[in-house]
Amino acid sequence: MTELAAHQPLHRALGLTDREADRIRELLGRDPNHFELAVFSLLWSEHCGYKHSALLLRRLPGDGPGVLQGPGENAGVIGLGDGLAVAFKVESHNHPSAVEPFQGAATGVGGILRDVIAMGARPIALLDGLRFGAPDDRLSRAVGGIGAYGNSVGVPTVGGEVVFDEAYGSNCLVNAMCVGLLPVERLTRAAATAPGAHVVLFGATTGRDGIGGASVLASAELGEEDADKRPSVQVGDPFTGKRLIEVSVELVERGLVLSLQDCGAAGLASSLSEMAAEYGLDVHLDRVPQREDGMEPWEVMISESQERMVAIVAPERLGEVEAVIDRWELHRALIGEVTETGLLRALWDGEVVGSIPARLLTDECPRYAVERTPRVATPERPTSVPPVREALLELIATPALCSRTFVTRRYDQLVQSRTVRRPGLDAAVLRLRPSWRGLAVTLDGQGRIGLLDPRVAGQLAVLEAARNIACTGAVPLGFTDCLNFGNPEKAQVGWELAEAIEGIALACEALGLPVVSGNVSLYNDTDGRSIPPTPVVGCVGLVEDVRRVPRGWRDGDAILLARSRSPVTLAGSEAQARWGTLGGSPFLDLASEASLVRYASAIAPRSSLVHDVSEGGLAVALAEAALWSGVGASLDLDDDAVELFGEVGGQVVVALPAEGIEPDPTGSEVDVRRIGTVGGDELLGIPLAELADAYEGRQRAAPEARLLRAAEPGATRQPAAKRPTIGATAAAHRRVGLQAHSKGPQ
Repeated sequence: MTELAAHQPLHRALGLTDREADRIRELLGRDPNHFELAVFSLLWSEHCGYKHSALLLRRLPGDGPGVLQGPGENAGVIGLGDGLAVAFKVESHNHPSAVEPFQGAATGVGGILRDVIAMGARPIALLDGLRFGAPDDRLSRAVGGIGAYGNSVGVPTVGGEVVFDEAYGSNCLVNAMCVGLLPVERLTRAAATAPGAHVVLFGATTGRDGIGGASVLASAELGEEDADKRPSVQVGDPFTGKRLIEVSVELVERGLVLSLQDCGAAGLASSLSEMAAEYGLDVHLDRVPQREDGMEPWEVMISESQERMVAIVAPERLGEVEAVIDRWELHRALIGEVTETGLLRALWDGEVVGSIPARLLTDECPRYAVERTPRVATPERPTSVPPVREALLELIATPALCSRTFVTRRYDQLVQSRTVRRPGLDAAVLRLRPSWRGLAVTLDGQGRIGLLDPRVAGQLAVLEAARNIACTGAVPLGFTDCLNFGNPEKAQVGWELAEAIEGIALACEALGLPVVSGNVSLYNDTDGRSIPPTPVVGCVGLVEDVRRVPRGWRDGDAILLARSRSPVTLAGSEAQARWGTLGGSPFLDLASEASLVRYASAIAPRSSLVHDVSEGGLAVALAEAALWSGVGASLDLDDDAVELFGEVGGQVVVALPAEGIEPDPTGSEVDVRRIGTVGGDELLGIPLAELADAYEGRQRAAPEARLLRAAEPGATRQPAAKRPTIGATAAAHRRVGLQAHSKGPQ
């Protein structure tokens, strides 16, 4: 117990304000006991309760054609036709990964897998968005955690992004996205649907690991002065996770469960409160399989031990459910029953240790309107970009833009035999066997642009995700978002959050597409310094025929450049970050950007290559296309830094046979012009071999080469610097055990 926890009221040590504690007493009509206060503190935490973002999130469109499940469940679900649906969601595990990168990232993967499983889907793909200060040992451990979990459970990691910026040096971001498939009729939800049904817990045993982990870590700033909270980071077991997938899928396929829920942040407290909302639920905590002696009721209730699921089962199907679980050698226990009281009652050896109306934990969670103070715009200053050859070779050799094979080769990309396009160019594509249809998936985010205009950052995150999907020939279907921001109690961060959400909403409305799931990660601060506003957006799209996904440009192909009416600018670009000073006011024409997405989807099936222009600008996109295809090109481009290295405004590179060129079908919304012809072994006067050496790091400058080697598997581990840790809140949850059974006023 820290001095902080010892010398302040318990509710404050648990992260509740005085006003929130008063509200709890008002709702209950009495003082809560320590058990109940611990449950309230977790369910009303920022991570579980979305206190500072729930009002803003109402702005996002969540419905549309094909949407079977929008926001509010474990994952969003969209119909694909032919009786098939896709479930998908992205979620953060930032704070645990900042404290312990390997387990933080690994359990982030495990958690997002279980969210998709809980919808009745079989996971078919993982994507990861990683933002670190540099490609160092901490990145390597996070990548190792992702690979260790994903590879072991047999789900391919097929996409995502890896971003390096010193702004994330002390507060990394680890966002994990999972995509799963399910028959439409097997869509499963969390809420209990019938009184008298049994509550079955299955999976791993419950221990003290992870108590207050995600829910507390993600609801507080990091700080050097706090005690080390690595014990609050959950510990994953991917082989148990694999068995959990198989059991859950079989239970749903055979119609043996009425409801299914993941045990994630706040453990049983969160999962059971959501399941009990419509009816009520009694849970016998002493029946929960435990792996540690002497656990108290509150510890069992809020433990975030991994690889656990809760099912609601009709009494007559209990034997069949138990047989399935036993066949996979998982632990199981009948821990409760659905009631009609509206109460979430926790019992220990027959004694009630806590009784809370379930809706108070969810519907009555405080909702705060954030204060908003706009940031003063920074004017754009001239950026002195080197000559094209020097600039391109330098950019593609930097950690910001170099090849990501040193990360992706540590992931199994082909398990399940669905992968049509691997990571490396725009979106990955997975086949929907046995048909030739496919699913395109991507995960994209914005950080630096958010420092200039968070609304544009939100728009651009959506548009780049949609363009990446469209470049495969897929039609985008919907989005999932992960909003990574600093402390929302700071008025400038509140403004950034509101503006980014508005930007996402505006871009989705322009595209006519919904956001069906997502996550908010706030308090990404270390010693008072917030990360850049970083909206991350995942997208899925439907490919009609995976045999027509562009594979690489070919000799003699014409190269076209399709551009929206949005201005291309150096503001917020990689070029500005390297050779200038951050500043400027980027702008997006959303109607034109939506037309560009439709253009890319339409032209891709008859093209040899379609590639989105994003970080690094047109010159970098052309280099990526040439290296991906193994063929150079002769180009007719002006020697203009903005044209070659500018970003923000939507652009797409298209390669196709010259006879296939047609007038732009979208009219004046998109400008299409020919900029060259495929052929040769050079690009912009640079031999492809030299480009490849720079891109793959064979000619990298010594300091950057050392950084990237540190992120390689098996690299010598450097002595760890003092790791950022969180405040005393998690320790306070252990203090609850002092008087866990007390029911009277404290």
